[in-house]
Amino acid sequence: MAITDKNALTKKNLLGYAMGDLGGCMTFALMGSFLTPYYTEVAGLSTGAVAAIFLIIRIWDAINDPMMGTIMDKVFSKTHNKKGKFRPWMLRSTPLLLITSILMFTAPTYANGMAKAVVTFVVYLLYEASYTMFNIPYGSLLSAMSNTDGERASLSSARGFGSLIGNVVPLMIFPLIIDATTENPQFGYTFGITVCALIGFAACMLSYYLTRERNTNDVVEDVTESSEIKFTDILVVFRKNRAYVALCIQGVLFCLAQYMGTTLGIYMYRDVLGALPMMSLMQFITMPLSVISLAILPKFSSKFGLESTVRATQLISAALYAILFFLPNNVYVYMAGYALANAFMSVTVFMQWGMVGEAIDYNEMVTGKRTEGSIYGTFNLMRRIGQAVGSSLAVALLGVIGYIPNAAAQTASVQVWIKALVCLSAAILLVLMFLNLKFVWNITPEVREQIAKAKEGK
Repeated sequence: MAITDKNALTKKNLLGYAMGDLGGCMTFALMGSFLTPYYTEVAGLSTGAVAAIFLIIRIWDAINDPMMGTIMDKVFSKTHNKKGKFRPWMLRSTPLLLITSILMFTAPTYANGMAKAVVTFVVYLLYEASYTMFNIPYGSLLSAMSNTDGERASLSSARGFGSLIGNVVPLMIFPLIIDATTENPQFGYTFGITVCALIGFAACMLSYYLTRERNTNDVVEDVTESSEIKFTDILVVFRKNRAYVALCIQGVLFCLAQYMGTTLGIYMYRDVLGALPMMSLMQFITMPLSVISLAILPKFSSKFGLESTVRATQLISAALYAILFFLPNNVYVYMAGYALANAFMSVTVFMQWGMVGEAIDYNEMVTGKRTEGSIYGTFNLMRRIGQAVGSSLAVALLGVIGYIPNAAAQTASVQVWIKALVCLSAAILLVLMFLNLKFVWNITPEVREQIAKAKEGK
């Protein structure tokens, strides 16, 4: 059955897709900055208990993401749900996300002793499961809404806008509420998370109602039978789908660069530039650049192609980071150079979602199975691996270069190494990303024609 464009993307669809990441980030963005102080300062958990809970949850994430993706694929191939393959999961998980996020910042205080740690772990586990139940189908939805590079780029840009707002708004609201309720911190955390969770709930529901699936509803009779979908299918994908392998490599390399930079940022501003307060101003510089980038990227991608746009910006960013390393250690020069280099680097993450959609179409052609869920879930896992390694490696390398904690001043050699780890490591990793997309990614214009013909042949 041929796929037609009678239901091409609308502005309503783009707004709906943006709402999905906005809604998910409204609570997820708070976990990194506020969960630990809540657990240790309000709930009264020991740092050892918190560390153990975090470790177990990270191990669970390694299983949770690809497992959720495969479950979605198997359920749809069995039920052929007329409402779609992904959106029903978004609808189911949205109220769970609301409830579990509020419980995370309330339930631990109502338990004592060992029960406190158990309650904390269970609630955190339920939140992570609920977030995965929303995020994996939401991310996979892009491939079911788009057929062309232009559409994928537009949806990727919309997701970028949603993510930008969803990460900024809660980090503006939550600290103000916490600061205003210091006499009753539990109330502050409960009220703060409730406000953010309700905004997230509304955004996620809007995402469900404003989006629609084209590439699953229109070809529902062609889906693979559930008995043919296995958890081990992802191994076949790695063997046959070079484009997907390239994306996984890119995901790991990008997250290495990103998390090394963010982890070492405080050391760069404090120990090298001697201007730690200026670090908080970077957001006001990077946000406008991100908005401009997201606004113009779809036009560039439609004209030159997704991967060509990404490769070009990777080389530009690598050059800017390398130049920044050799510039004098002036905080204003550094902020301007870093913001510009980071803006070009961010194109990789903004546009990667569209490239995942293209890799999914290619995978259907070479394997005969359309398994967006397991593919996106495993890709998300690869990114989490890059995040964990990047953060850990940055801290480990501080010891290697001779960094002395709490020293009045670091040696000149250590300062040079810190700047090198922030700037030169990013430049090197960006060059590796470019080479990966240049030589491993294999979806050419000819391959795109083959994919289009395969779709028309259904």
